[in-house]
Amino acid sequence: VQLQASGGGLVQTEGSLRLSCTASGRTFSTYALGWFRQAPGKEREFVAVILWSGGPTYYADHVKGRFTISRDNRNTVYLQMNSLKPEDTAVYSCAATSTYRGWRNEDFDYWGQGTQVTVSS
Repeated sequence: VQLQASGGGLVQTEGSLRLSCTASGRTFSTYALGWFRQAPGKEREFVAVILWSGGPTYYADHVKGRFTISRDNRNTVYLQMNSLKPEDTAVYSCAATSTYRGWRNEDFDYWGQGTQVTVSS
């Protein structure tokens, strides 16, 4: 599975951005696709995940109510980010897994390149 992320940029506090992650290759074997982020000097952390079937979604506590993950009827997953805060500044990456083992970094098999999100105060 190959993943291509896009949509990052510079936005002011309380602004919005929508990230996209397009999957290609053996997508039929995908169980879930998630978003992670890594801020400077910090470890990569889980943000949100959606089952490839388009079913349940799960969010990290610090983005609940502000971020929404969704999938179109093809192979693109979106992360709509509203009410952005400076602490949301990070490189955002999408990742896919073919089985459920959890939502940790190590539970995902395929990774796309990151896209930078910068929120100015």
